[in-house]
Amino acid sequence: MKLATVKINGEETAAVISDDKVILIKTINEIENKDWSTDLFHILQSDQLSEMNLWYKNEGENELRDFPHIQADEISYAPLYRNPGKILGVGMNYMEKAIELSGKAPEEMPVIFMKPDTSLIGAGEAIQLPAQSSNVTAEAELGIIIGKSCKDVKEEDAYSVVAGFTTTLDMTAKDIHAKNPRYLQLAKSFNTFFSFGPYFITADEFPELKDVTVETVLNGEVHHRNVVANMMYQPGWIVSFISHIMTLYPGDIIMTGTPGSVVIREGDVAQCNIEPFKPLRNPIA
Repeated sequence: MKLATVKINGEETAAVISDDKVILIKTINEIENKDWSTDLFHILQSDQLSEMNLWYKNEGENELRDFPHIQADEISYAPLYRNPGKILGVGMNYMEKAIELSGKAPEEMPVIFMKPDTSLIGAGEAIQLPAQSSNVTAEAELGIIIGKSCKDVKEEDAYSVVAGFTTTLDMTAKDIHAKNPRYLQLAKSFNTFFSFGPYFITADEFPELKDVTVETVLNGEVHHRNVVANMMYQPGWIVSFISHIMTLYPGDIIMTGTPGSVVIREGDVAQCNIEPFKPLRNPIA
C-alpha cells in the first residue's frame, strides 16, 4: 500500500495512492464506514496501519478504482508527518562512499548520527543554504519508517517492526565537517537539512529489498547510483543494531546511507530517485 500526506484547502491530510489517483483517508472512512485517522503519524502510532493494509490487500485495492479521487499530478504533497520522535542516519554505508570520505573501509560499527525535527521538510519545499557554510551537499537515501515500539530486536526479526520505506534527502555542511570530524552533528543539523516523502510504501511491497536502486540526482542528471545489495550494513541489520542502543518508536525514521553526494547551490534542484516511489525533489534557496 502506498500512502502520502497531501495539501487540501490549506490542511495536510493522509491519502492512499492508487496508480495515478489520490484517495483521501477521509473519503475511505465515509464510504467504508471506517474510523481511521487522517494523520499518517497517528496511523503509525495507533497501529492502524496493519488493519488498513489488510483491508487494502483483501478488497480495498480493487474498490479504490471507483472511489472519488484527485489525480496524483494535480496535488501538492506535504512531508509524510512533521514531528517524528527520532530522525537517525547511517553514514558511509556503501563501500565507494566510505573510501571517498575516509580513504578506507569502515570499522565494525557504522557511523550513526541524529537530525532534529527542525531540519525536516517535504517534497517541493526549499533547502535553505546556511550563512555559516559555503559547501553544502545533498545525498539521496532509502528511509526506513518504524512501525512498532521495539528494543533489542534480532536482525532476523527486524522487518516485523518496520512499517515501510520512503525516499529521503540528507544535507551536510561539508566544509564545517571537514574542519573537524567531531563537527558531524553540527554539519547535519541546520534547518531544512532533511527531506522525506512524498510517498510511504508498506514493507510488504518490497519482497526483494536488496534489488532496490537508489539514485542521487542534481538538476535532472543522475550523479550517483547503487543498489541496496551493495550496502555494507543491510537495512534489517541497521534496525537491529540501533534497537540495541535505543528504543525505537512508531514513526521513527532511519536513513540507510547514500550512494554519493552532490554539491548544491542556489537555483539547483536536488532529487532522490528510488523505484517505485515518486521522485523526491527540493529546490535550493
